[in-house]
Amino acid sequence: MTMNTRRECDSLGEREVPEDAYYGIQTLRAVENFPVSGILPRPEFINAYAMVKKAAALANMDVGWMEPYISEAIVAACDEILAGKMHDQFVVDVFQAGAGTSFNMNMNEVVANRALELMGHKKGEYNLVHPNDHVNMSQSTNDTYPTAMRLCILIIAQDLLDNLEKLRRSFVKKGMEFERVLKSGRTHLMDALPVTLGQEFMAYSIAINKARDQLKGRLKLLEEVPLGATAVGTGANTHPDYHRQVVKHLQDITALNLIESEDPREALQSRLGIASISGGMRDLALELIRISNDLRLMNSGPITGLAEIRLPATQPGSSIMPGKVNPVMAECMDMICFQIMGNDLAVAMAVQAGQFELNVMNPVMMHNLLESMVLLNNYIPVFIEKCISGIEADEVKCRSYLDKNPSLATFLAPHIGYMKAAEVAKEALVRDMTVHDVVIEKGIMTKEEIARIFDWEFLIGNRKSDKK
Repeated sequence: MTMNTRRECDSLGEREVPEDAYYGIQTLRAVENFPVSGILPRPEFINAYAMVKKAAALANMDVGWMEPYISEAIVAACDEILAGKMHDQFVVDVFQAGAGTSFNMNMNEVVANRALELMGHKKGEYNLVHPNDHVNMSQSTNDTYPTAMRLCILIIAQDLLDNLEKLRRSFVKKGMEFERVLKSGRTHLMDALPVTLGQEFMAYSIAINKARDQLKGRLKLLEEVPLGATAVGTGANTHPDYHRQVVKHLQDITALNLIESEDPREALQSRLGIASISGGMRDLALELIRISNDLRLMNSGPITGLAEIRLPATQPGSSIMPGKVNPVMAECMDMICFQIMGNDLAVAMAVQAGQFELNVMNPVMMHNLLESMVLLNNYIPVFIEKCISGIEADEVKCRSYLDKNPSLATFLAPHIGYMKAAEVAKEALVRDMTVHDVVIEKGIMTKEEIARIFDWEFLIGNRKSDKK
């Protein structure tokens, strides 16, 4: 069956484009040139770029460079994209030409052809609405792509910050629930002084909050947008009022606190803000890995491990061992965070690869950083529901470990000296006794003295002030 086509031309020649496609000749060339990963742009980035095109059309109309009827058609086409339509027309692989020119032209062609339809014309009648002359008016890939990157990250980060706050609260809730569950602390993976399970979970909540606050602070670096800088930061081919107007429209469209770039040249050259956010994601991933591994260790067993907590059973854990249940939710969190670590390395390499007036590695930065944020946005709510919220403590197991913990001899040191306390700890370990029982048996202290020393509130750090 013969496919119906339309003929389009660009500076390299002519090609047949599928008649029903909203993309055009330059997108077709990009699809042929970059059959790399099969990964297409995410809806969040498509929408961010449509916002840029909408703001540009409005600003160009404001300054008198674009006829209102053309601007209105472009805006209407962008609004349809923002409503989720035509997303299947963005077909350029995420690994593509430097700077993102291929994706910018994909957007220009889709918007132009839909605008033509809305005006009652056929796709490809570019003499009426042209992808470059109209949709790309007063723009370059070099300023639109990094602007869309900033918008996309700022928008999706709001969901991530909300999800991290929910995760923090879930740890706080468990911290309160486990407030009186005494257990052995561990340092070097060896028995150490006592803590409560609640204290450990409260510490997790603080770690998440600090990582969240760090990420939130760094987002301000992305509020400065370079739209209007065009190719090299000089604003070539733009109206003197365009930069101010286009940023104002972006503010209205996105409801973000955006500002004009302090120096458009720096804004095109540097990706400091992207590197900073990616680094914040890496730091967050490190904390999540650490916490997830603690949960896996405390859940280990049920017979030969620690078994201090029970993670919710969400699926059978083995295809060969009946009844085995694994900590799959924490394992998945680890794998997600390993991916985030790798993504950060790719972003870092791309950030340092800029030369002179432009960093052309935008597409790989955008793909990796957006993937990291989407992975956590998708998974954190599930992790809370199917892992954190259902954690149970085995108080008997926790207390049994603590009672025989030789490190409790630490609290004897101020009373009988370090060396004597060390002897008590060794004997308790060898004889499989508690430190308490060894001290009583040897007559080192009375039961009353030991009781005062081993007051549990004191042991876990709840110091009572002498002041009244």
